[in-house]
Amino acid sequence: MSLCLFCLFVAGCHIQPDTDVKIAPEVEPRPPRVGQVTITVRVTRADKPITGAQMKLEANMSHAGMAPVFADAREVEPGIYRANMELTMAGDWIVSVSIILPEGTKVYRQFDVTGVAPA
Repeated sequence: MSLCLFCLFVAGCHIQPDTDVKIAPEVEPRPPRVGQVTITVRVTRADKPITGAQMKLEANMSHAGMAPVFADAREVEPGIYRANMELTMAGDWIVSVSIILPEGTKVYRQFDVTGVAPA
C-alpha cells in the first residue's frame, strides 16, 4: 500500500501545473457561420499577457465522422494570438488549443464553438 502511495506522490511531482495560464477566446463573425472564421485568443498568467508563445488550433465537430481543421495562430499584440479557420459544417465544434510558452512549457486548453450556422 505504501509503495502505491509513494508512486503516486512521485508521479505527481513530475506534473507541471499550468492552471495559472488562462485563455480568453473570441470567434468572429458572431454568431459563427460555416466558412472562414477568425479566432482570437488572449493568453495571460496572473492577468499579465504571455508574449512569444507558439500556438496551434485544432477544431473538431462534437460528433464523429468529420475531418478536423487545423490552424497556426500568430501573435498580433502582446498576449493576443489570431488564426483563421475554415469551419466546414454547421453544428457544434470543439477547438483544442496547444500552446508552447517561451520557457518551453506546453499548455493545452479547449473551448466550444456552438451553434455554427449554415452559410
